[in-house]
Amino acid sequence: MAVFTPIELDDISKWISQDFKIGQATEIRGIHGGIENSNFFLDTHLDGKKQEYVLTIFERLSAAQLPYYLELMRHLADKGIPVPRPVENKQGQILFFLKGKPAAIVTKLPGLSRLLPDAHHCALVGKMLAKMHLAGEDFPQTQPNLRSLTWWQETVPLVLPHLNTSQKELLASELESQEQFFQSNQYASLPQGASHCDLFRDNVLFDPQSPTEIHHDQLGGFFDFYFAGTDKWLFDLAVTANDWCLAENKQDLDTDRLDALLRSYQSIRPLTENEKASWPMMLRAAALRFWISRLWDFYLPRDAQMLTPHDPKHFEHILLSRHSL
Repeated sequence: MAVFTPIELDDISKWISQDFKIGQATEIRGIHGGIENSNFFLDTHLDGKKQEYVLTIFERLSAAQLPYYLELMRHLADKGIPVPRPVENKQGQILFFLKGKPAAIVTKLPGLSRLLPDAHHCALVGKMLAKMHLAGEDFPQTQPNLRSLTWWQETVPLVLPHLNTSQKELLASELESQEQFFQSNQYASLPQGASHCDLFRDNVLFDPQSPTEIHHDQLGGFFDFYFAGTDKWLFDLAVTANDWCLAENKQDLDTDRLDALLRSYQSIRPLTENEKASWPMMLRAAALRFWISRLWDFYLPRDAQMLTPHDPKHFEHILLSRHSL
């Protein structure tokens, strides 16, 4: 999350009070972190009670693409999955325009992020991810993961000039391997459906049950669905594993956390034999996807308030580590 399009309280207070049923806007604060959209915490007061929401102005996604993400969140919320629910205006719409750009308001989930998760947190995430996949089976809309193979093929030529020789060789070689994998019958057989595709530690909240014992945390919810798409569920699981289950060296997989994630996921949705056989290659695909996007954001950045691009070397090292599996 970042701020590319600044918004002040005066810009939206009249709009909120006239068009919505969420009360009077009392405060708006830009959210630091992330690199795609302009995000704000929005506080309102309704009948003397404080209400908390998140306002997002979409900087890259078009108005035609956005209904998939917003309707997916509404569908999952209706199925009991703890995700932000889009807020309707008085006309029943959930997609709006602010400063000429598409925007949405969603409910703010309670809880906090655990950026140093243990096996308990990984187990909670794995179980809910499987439940989310199954809950989305009957979601009627489809939209490809916009950061999948086609985007990799378009973006790699843009970042290659910025890399050294060994990085160029690794990137080109891995892209070729993934092209072959994506064209295989094994890949085609993998189950798919609505997927988060970006379930990093900072996109999950936990509800602390004890001020001192974090292993008593309960899952608060998943958020930031704006990279979601119809994709292989195994890819979604691999993206999650590559962030949640890192060892202390921040590149290899930690056995205990990975085992907790996979066991809890499979307690809800067991993996097929083809998924198990595809796991090493899918971990590489997940690492490649985020190495490419971080290279793009690092070397071809956009101007924004409160924007700090991530170091692309992190996922380069993860990709190299996954080659040893």
